[in-house]
Amino acid sequence: MTETLAAKAATQFPDEVVTKALVRDLTLPARAGTMALITLDNGFDHTKPNTFGPATIAGLTEIVAGLRARAEAGEIQAVGITGKPFIFAVGADLTAVPAAREREQAVEIARAGHTVFAAIMDLPVPTFAFVNGAAMGGGVEIALACDYRTISAGVPAVALPEAFLGLVPGWGGCYLLPNLVGVQKALTVIIENPMNTNKMLSGPAAFKLGMADAMFAPADFLEESVTWAAGVLSGSVEVNRPEVDRDETTWNTAVDLAKALVDVKTGGKSPAPYRALELVRAARTAGRADAFAAEDEALGDLVMGGELRAGLYSFDLVQRRAKRPAGAPDRALARPVTKVGIVGAGLMASQLALLFAQRLEVPVVMTDLDQERVDKGIAYVHGQLADRLAKGRMTQDAVNKLTGLITGATSKDGFADADFVIEAVFEEISVKKQVFAEVEAVVSAECILATNTSSLSITEMAADLEHPERVVGFHFFNPVAVMPLLEIIPGDKTDDAALATAFAVGKALKKTTIRVKDSASFIVNRLLGRFMGEYSKIVDEGTPVAIADQAVAGLAPMPPYVLLSLVGPAIALHNVETLHRAFGDRFYVSPSMQAIVAAKKPGFDPSLQVVPEHPVELTVPQVRVRVLSAIAEEVGMMLADGVAQAPMDIDLAMITGAGFQFWNGGICPLLDREGISEKVLGRRLLPPGAASVPA
Repeated sequence: MTETLAAKAATQFPDEVVTKALVRDLTLPARAGTMALITLDNGFDHTKPNTFGPATIAGLTEIVAGLRARAEAGEIQAVGITGKPFIFAVGADLTAVPAAREREQAVEIARAGHTVFAAIMDLPVPTFAFVNGAAMGGGVEIALACDYRTISAGVPAVALPEAFLGLVPGWGGCYLLPNLVGVQKALTVIIENPMNTNKMLSGPAAFKLGMADAMFAPADFLEESVTWAAGVLSGSVEVNRPEVDRDETTWNTAVDLAKALVDVKTGGKSPAPYRALELVRAARTAGRADAFAAEDEALGDLVMGGELRAGLYSFDLVQRRAKRPAGAPDRALARPVTKVGIVGAGLMASQLALLFAQRLEVPVVMTDLDQERVDKGIAYVHGQLADRLAKGRMTQDAVNKLTGLITGATSKDGFADADFVIEAVFEEISVKKQVFAEVEAVVSAECILATNTSSLSITEMAADLEHPERVVGFHFFNPVAVMPLLEIIPGDKTDDAALATAFAVGKALKKTTIRVKDSASFIVNRLLGRFMGEYSKIVDEGTPVAIADQAVAGLAPMPPYVLLSLVGPAIALHNVETLHRAFGDRFYVSPSMQAIVAAKKPGFDPSLQVVPEHPVELTVPQVRVRVLSAIAEEVGMMLADGVAQAPMDIDLAMITGAGFQFWNGGICPLLDREGISEKVLGRRLLPPGAASVPA
């Protein structure tokens, strides 16, 4: 079988980056014998993680067969598996999936993975996984296939993220994990974390969950793991695991609760988490062969489904397109930034100060109207640093350094030698123009003036300045430390040097940067404004909130009125009013929303809803078509007007700035998949096969 698979891999997947299984023998301490240690290594550094493609699986199959022969001959007493520096393994190589046109291709690869992982499980000597770095998907599953596991306390990410992409853990995860840690803990990893924007576990969190038997510090992790393994072999180390509760009612109740979460998050629109739930439910009583065969069939179905193709398209956007922003000028034009000024000391400004100081490692000066506001901003920064120190996320030296870099003042004189000044003041054009006029009087002619406006015109903001060419939109999303997106917006007179500097600073801040045309509310807030406006109009006309929520479930990361509470009704109303002024009646301004803001309510309040005399109640399908049609119309107009460089940038923006679902591909693949884009625009937004199953 190995030769067949290897031959097929060479012809069908010629671009696979092969992860080799490099074997060396270790003489174990305490006379525990010899361990054959497999190191998974694709020959690249940590920026290109180990993955399992067909050729990798074929090579590993051959290695495991050889180790079985050695074990049976008494040459080795144990087998260990670890990864290259900082990386254990991050799962299946999914780069070839977009080209797969036949279900049997997917099933065959699934079976091959199961075969080699089962062969590891069936080795006649104890097996150990030493999880030294990031472990996801198949990386977690190969560790689960071993008898024992250790994990480094420095591991940054452990996950079974498949349901986030539109897959299931398909090499044993849905069977092995619940039978190791119990159904409830397993569902946290298989369902709950992927459904919550692909949350990752740290090494200590995975250890606490029971995914590893021992944890050691990163510095001497492998040495300590090998010594521990020798203790297990000699009997001096005893491994005790809690007994798994297999009560049928308990098990099924946990699965049912997880299904309720999936219903809320996906509205039944993504099949992958439901298939994973079926597999986990069956894992209570299934034998290994049946469980693995069921995973094979699930993978075959899902690989030929649109949601996975859209998920892989999303993955490609955040991994590749995000690194090469469309429309960015030559990087050589960027100016160095050695000092940053921030106008404002409120919550957003304080978050920006911390981010700039931490990422750029340059002095940052915050200013505000009075000392009380400045002190409050500085206190916020110090509080954040103290919290990180207490949680062990920063050292005292690092905290001291950042504390020294961030200062505050009531005067803008400290901006005189700044290379980059960003304003984060009240969202009113006259206020922002006044701020820039005051800053321009202090700074050099080359200093970049950036605005964190979420909706206002960059061109208008720069119109009265002596040097409008150095003004650029630099729109962050809240919370700044968490949300990846940074919309970069040139005004009509912004020059390439200013724009290149903005992109360079965005990259240094480790943000996903997207070039956007100077247009009201840019990409994310414009689409959210159209989405929220149409949703609010439907509710105001008489459709119950529960029906409307059911129709749009799985589109945004949370129901619209929950999102409203998070953003704040006043901010949401300001955004839609700005859009209404710019584009007219297609952006609906809700009287109910106006009443909520006037009453200073923190979120939607049914008692303030404006009820029509003759309510119109739509069905779930009617609401969905209407909302998606409004979004499709807006996407079409934005692309026609050049607001975004391409549909891919709209999707990348909605994924990284608004948390839209990976398995929807953001928004454009979903509009294509449900036939909305052709109905509204008369064409698909993406070519067939780009984020869908090829014909």
